[in-house]
Amino acid sequence: MLKHAFTWTFALLFVVGLAGQSAAAISADEAARLGKDLTPLGAERAGNADGSIPAWDGGITKVPSGYKKGMHHPDPFSGDKVKLTITADNMAQYTDKLTAGQQAMLKAYPDYKLNIYPTQRSASAPQRIYDDTRAAATKAELAAGGYGVLGVSSGIPFPVPKSGIEVIWNHMLRWRGPGVDRSFGLAPMTRGGDYTMVEFNEKALFLYNQEGMTEAELDNVTALFRQEIFAPARLAGRILLVHETLDQNKENRRAWLYNPGQRRVRRAPNVAFDNPKEGGDGLTTSDTVDMYNGSPERYDWKLVGKKEMYVPYNSYQLHSDQLKYKDILTPLHLNPEHLRYELHRVWVVEANLKEGSRHVYKRRTFYIDEDTWSILAMDQYDNRDQLWRVSESHCINYYEVPTFWSTVEVHYDLQSGRYIAVNLNNEHSMYDFDTKIDRQLFTPAALRRGGKR
Repeated sequence: MLKHAFTWTFALLFVVGLAGQSAAAISADEAARLGKDLTPLGAERAGNADGSIPAWDGGITKVPSGYKKGMHHPDPFSGDKVKLTITADNMAQYTDKLTAGQQAMLKAYPDYKLNIYPTQRSASAPQRIYDDTRAAATKAELAAGGYGVLGVSSGIPFPVPKSGIEVIWNHMLRWRGPGVDRSFGLAPMTRGGDYTMVEFNEKALFLYNQEGMTEAELDNVTALFRQEIFAPARLAGRILLVHETLDQNKENRRAWLYNPGQRRVRRAPNVAFDNPKEGGDGLTTSDTVDMYNGSPERYDWKLVGKKEMYVPYNSYQLHSDQLKYKDILTPLHLNPEHLRYELHRVWVVEANLKEGSRHVYKRRTFYIDEDTWSILAMDQYDNRDQLWRVSESHCINYYEVPTFWSTVEVHYDLQSGRYIAVNLNNEHSMYDFDTKIDRQLFTPAALRRGGKR
């Protein structure tokens, strides 16, 4: 067996330049570690030296007693107690485990805090995804420039990553179920705590990771999204359709927008990069949906290393339908009483804007969960190189699937004192991962037929 290749502390990794060439898949010997000293998705199976991070034992493999599909998910860790509370007063003791964004939030808002709970490595996925990851590991290659992935149609493509761009593609292609029909709210908060909730319904088919999918059948499309706004009245009836692509050298994402005022469907090439998110009141960008999405072409991606950090995790309390939005959405930040943080190992990736490229964020730092490849936190810097926005993805294991995915994403604007909370579902019906969605729904013609005034 190969000598252990990961580090548990910040370690600089030298990355081979990828411009104009593809990166080779890993060796059979490296792939053989999956399911042994590495988990089936590539994380370190073992715990850390002092036991504060336990070994991964499969995560949640069965639903809790009393759970039925359609329910908001009961907390399997409801008996856990807070181990530590980090505030501005004691944060100096823990800065090595805090993101720059967390430190800035603690300094900016005296009532902000991080409640740290015992670490529960709850992440799990179907056996098929583990098998597909093992198969993908020796086949997956980066397309020219790192702008796509070749040779695979399911599974984590780079479970033993060698570069920052590989980690980002793992995030974008991670398992989120075969598809979903979900309704949720988006709250763009004023500094004083006021907001007008934007109501969405989103239907998605994740073609990449579908059972039996082939690269030819994908036809370069990884996912289909259809998102309709129902409120407020000034935005109601707008429908966004997106086809996400796999090799973006061939074609960037395709997007269309139905405008009820014009009753027309138009191509929407601006649904990308730093253009404002639909309904987001200018508080976040298109490429921060799901923490990061779309073409990686505007940044140089550096794999900094792996580090133990306090990150949002197992956010079942925040997910609960016993909470109302007024309990969660407080001025300046989410109510910290309902937030759960745990110590986990994360991959740290730094994105620096390429010479000659344009984006409102000059630099971004991503913190990616080793167990799931989900981006859990992100720091975003403006063109003066000042920390501007701080983002967190509060996730749970949707154990009926199973898949580990966000229940709330939040983006804080440190300069304005405003923030936006996305995917709020406490007062909405729970996501339907069993939905049977006709692929024909995701066509411009269907968008035109479904549009209404």
